[in-house]
Amino acid sequence: MIDIHSHILPGIDDGAQSYTDSIVLAEKAVSEGIHTILATPHHRNGKYENVKEDILQRVEELNKIFQEQSIALKVLPGQETRIYGEMVEDYRKGELLTLNQGSQYLFVEFPSSSIPGYAERLFYDLQNEGLIPIIVHPERNSELMERPDKLYNLVKNGATTQLTAASLTGYFGKNIQKFSQQMMEANLAHFIASDAHNIKNRTFKMAEAMEMIEKQYGIDMVDYFTENAELLIKGKNIYKEVPERIKKKKFLGIF
Repeated sequence: MIDIHSHILPGIDDGAQSYTDSIVLAEKAVSEGIHTILATPHHRNGKYENVKEDILQRVEELNKIFQEQSIALKVLPGQETRIYGEMVEDYRKGELLTLNQGSQYLFVEFPSSSIPGYAERLFYDLQNEGLIPIIVHPERNSELMERPDKLYNLVKNGATTQLTAASLTGYFGKNIQKFSQQMMEANLAHFIASDAHNIKNRTFKMAEAMEMIEKQYGIDMVDYFTENAELLIKGKNIYKEVPERIKKKKFLGIF
């Protein structure tokens, strides 16, 4: 498997805090069948700033350590950027890092409870730069849960989305799990990833999620997510189905 979202780089955000933590995470990833992982540290989220050049250097260092430790995990560079108005300008300056450096795919994180009013226009501008925004963990955004038409419109206009494995398997609660399933059924999900931070309470759950998807939706759905991750790291166009609206618009008692 390929995991396109993790916080495995040590000491630069709220994920791994040391090389020991990174090694423990890597061994856990390999045990779940993950052979390639994107390191996507937080950027511009109000607490952490991790620009392109720093990430590239740290990924190179971590790969050397894993080789020395005989850990069969390849680390690729990425970045989880919180949405902000000057993303296009900073991309042109070389501060933003697309997934696997050079692909057209760019992670965009929303605040947990809202969607900025400028999001649709910004996504349009990003796409005019040749980029494809990937909305990370939209299933955990309370505004999208309440107003899923906002997500539908973004996807219909060219954005893609990444669901968290632990959301699908119920570790973030039943409402988030239900919304994750509704996104899949409405063709509003394009990737499954771990967003792993540690092995205690924010671990991978990728094998468990894929097993659940196969039981509920069949092997074709597993293949869809698996192949999209492979296409992403090659910088190729992913598979997409025609998005549909989620009919249920209100979720009571989200938190």
